[in-house]
Amino acid sequence: MAKHKPSAGRGPAQGASQRGPSQRMLRVGELIRHRLAELLARGDIHDDTLAGAVVTIPEVRMSPDLKRAIVYVMPLGGHDVAPVIAALKRSQKFIRSEVARAVNLKYAPEIFFREDQSFEEATRIDRLLDSDRVRRDVKGE
Repeated sequence: MAKHKPSAGRGPAQGASQRGPSQRMLRVGELIRHRLAELLARGDIHDDTLAGAVVTIPEVRMSPDLKRAIVYVMPLGGHDVAPVIAALKRSQKFIRSEVARAVNLKYAPEIFFREDQSFEEATRIDRLLDSDRVRRDVKGE
């Protein structure tokens, strides 16, 4: 009987970024997003900067091993992003412990905060689509 050798190809955890996030990565990201939104809405994170800001969390991206979470944040109106991110970083230890309680994982994910660029990108695309050149191309002139 011949022994079966495992192939040298990629395992399920490797190459996930080429196929996109797995269902588990998406589900855990959403659980973390909901918990963070809840913490911010209730005012559980005690920081003067966050108390005066309404913060939106449009997305949380998980690493394939679920040990790192990148949280994209944007204050309402898109102003004063840097102070909000700094305030969240100051409360990172508390946030991580609260997320660990809400999301039942072997390891509590390390959390990183980034400015959400999707609104700016959408505005840029809208401006391009509204330009005279694109209108001319669409009308076939």
